[in-house]
Amino acid sequence: MNKKYLDLFQALVKAYYNDNFDKTIVSILNDNNIEKEKLAQCISLLCGVNFPTDENFVENLKLAISSYKANEKIVYKLANTECSCKSDGETLCQTACPFNAILKDPITATTYIDMDACTDCGFCISACEMGNLMDRVEFLPIVDILKSGTPVIASVAPSIIGQFGENVSMDQLRAAFKKLGFTDMVETAFFADMLTIKEAVEFNHFVKSKNDLMITSCCCPMWVGMLKRVYEDLVKYVSPSVSPMIASGRVLKALNPDCKVVFVGPCIAKKAEAKEKDLLGDIDYVLTFQELQGIFDILDINPSELEGIPSLEYSSKGGRLYGRAGGVSIAIADAIKELYPNKYDLLSTIHVDGVPDCKAILDKAQSGSLESNFIEGMGCKGGCVGGPKAIIPTEEGKKILDDFALDSAYKVATHSEVMLDILKDIGINSLKDFKDPEKINIFERHF
Repeated sequence: MNKKYLDLFQALVKAYYNDNFDKTIVSILNDNNIEKEKLAQCISLLCGVNFPTDENFVENLKLAISSYKANEKIVYKLANTECSCKSDGETLCQTACPFNAILKDPITATTYIDMDACTDCGFCISACEMGNLMDRVEFLPIVDILKSGTPVIASVAPSIIGQFGENVSMDQLRAAFKKLGFTDMVETAFFADMLTIKEAVEFNHFVKSKNDLMITSCCCPMWVGMLKRVYEDLVKYVSPSVSPMIASGRVLKALNPDCKVVFVGPCIAKKAEAKEKDLLGDIDYVLTFQELQGIFDILDINPSELEGIPSLEYSSKGGRLYGRAGGVSIAIADAIKELYPNKYDLLSTIHVDGVPDCKAILDKAQSGSLESNFIEGMGCKGGCVGGPKAIIPTEEGKKILDDFALDSAYKVATHSEVMLDILKDIGINSLKDFKDPEKINIFERHF
């Protein structure tokens, strides 16, 4: 997060916790050195809400936080801001946008977002050196839920390991979330394991020869968005699966309908995914690693200093590897080898990361010149460990994640007895049930 926005965000969080929110907002707005319209927009986005910015600003803001609605846009351009152009006339944000959703006004020569074309992927935010683009931060609405006594569970992306300290364990992170007020923390990797089995079953069903094709839809909303918007004729080859994030929300809510689920990861696009019409309500809120670090800092929570709260070992090596490029392919290949050894010889995987490589591989698939029959794509270089809101460098994140995954008690998704018990709780009593459309509907999404 941009330093000036981080400082403002932390001031808002501290004030909200200390019950002097009104006074703090008034004080901030009275700063005559900052343009009021832009400042008001920054505050609203850092509080995670949109609302009328009239003379009743503070009351409107508090009402919007307490009555938070999830069906809103994520990425915004701040009012009255100019962009620096590259030599070819395009701004950095225009160059970064995979969907050509940032346009230039011919009269004012400033850029604006075409909201119909924008997927809220957030690539433009990372590219903008001037801090003219922001995404909404949903933490203050979460605070209200935490104070209410409602069960709130954090579902943390596999790439979280190492982000808050090289030696910080999952048990220590769990303790940190509990100190923050969460009821519990679970690994999203556990739900990735369930999808691994689902997609292995689908591969066995759909791929009869090396000439057949299957495209995984797991993990990356950028990859899915690209397929839906640019490569529509390939959608028929896409696995009709939700992402591990969405699977975590659906399963947790099936087990406890009263709970709220907060996903925590390195990705702005996950905020937008949680608000897609067919997924709305599966995940209640999304926080990024950088946002969480700012929250920990202002509330004096240091995971490395906490005594960990142990839990059962439940995620497999494969599920944890979903956090980096190539991990999905490894997990599903391992499952196919175990469940359908006769089909394993047919499997030819390829994985790509970064928007240009994703486009290149899908162009090949579209033209029929692709030699592989299972494609995995991730929008960020390196996969999720290279996400725009990761804290540590991509290669460092990959190494720590690989070491963590390899140290897993379960190597393949099908080996997790804990997962098999949870599946029974949601009506999936055997691996054969993954062939039953009604029983796996909880993991399904129709594009």
